[in-house]
Parts: sequence; structure tokens; C-alpha cells
Amino acid sequence: MHQHRALGEMLSAGVLAILLVMTLTPAMSQAADTKQTVTEGKNVSLEYTLTLDDKSVIESNVGKQPLIYTHGTQQIVPGLEKALEGLAVGDTKEVTVAPAEGYGEKDPNALQEVQKTLLPSEALVVGTRLQGQTPDGHMVYPRVAEIKDDTVVLDFNHPLAGKTLHFAVKVVDIQPDQPQSSEPTPKKN
Repeated sequence: MHQHRALGEMLSAGVLAILLVMTLTPAMSQAADTKQTVTEGKNVSLEYTLTLDDKSVIESNVGKQPLIYTHGTQQIVPGLEKALEGLAVGDTKEVTVAPAEGYGEKDPNALQEVQKTLLPSEALVVGTRLQGQTPDGHMVYPRVAEIKDDTVVLDFNHPLAGKTLHFAVKVVDIQPDQPQSSEPTPKKN
């Protein structure tokens, strides 16, 4: 009788072990399959190359420090942010961003004509980027668009306004929400 009880205990222990393995295995495999993905509030590290329609490279951080931004906080252009949603670490993607989802269309009202005498003589070259401050304290970076006899036309549009942007991106890392201390790029003025 003692042997039957021992055999019964061994069978019970064996069945329990099999049930535990069957129960834990799916949970453990699900945990192993769970990848961090780009979602709102996550800090995302990216490598990227930004080009225009003519294939000219505007900016790239490949092989350098990654861009780190908090997803969903409008720190990068909206079209790129939308395209990154759901990607995981190691994922790569080619993203084309139309002007409306990038730096906007060129605004003809962003052109302003000023007297030549208000600018230093070395700035009187078409294409020169200037730096200034509005009366309410915002920094502005107009470009000299045209030089006339007595005036200069300044363009206050973003340099990439009206352009289709092509990003080649790779998600390098994803971390839970942590406060960011610096403004991310690619917001070049």
C-alpha cells in the first residue's frame, strides 16, 4: 500500500509539473516575443538621413549620436512621427513626408521687404541667413531672398518649407518616458 501511495504522489507531482510547464511556457514565450514599440510617451533613439527630391543629403546622423525624442510630443515633423508609430528597435523604414506634414508650404506672406540700411553690408548677398528677434522675444532666421535698389526682401519661411522630405530611419532604442532636457533635431533653421 505504501508503494501505491508513493506511485500516486509521483504521478500527481508529474501531472502538476506538466501542467505548470504547459501553463508557463506560453506566458514566457509571450514575454520573450514582446518588443518595445514606438508609442506615445516613449523616448525613441533614431539614426536618420534626410534627403530631398533631387537626392541631396540635407542632414544625417548615421554613425554619430542618435536623435532622441519623446514620441507624441511634436518634437519632430508630424509626417515622420506618424510613420514611426509601431516600429520596434532595429526596424528600418523609408518615409516620404509631404510639405503639409513637414515644414509646411511656402507662405508668400512670410516675405518682408526692409530698407537696405537696416542690414550690415556683408549680409547683402542673396541666400545669406540672418538671425533676429521679434518684439515678443522669439528668435527668427530669415534668408535674404532678393536685393533691390533701396530694399532687401527677407524670407521668413523655414528653409525646408514647400519641400518633400525623404527620411531613411532606423530605430536604435526605445525607453519609457523620461523628461528630455534638449530640443531634438531635425529642426534646422
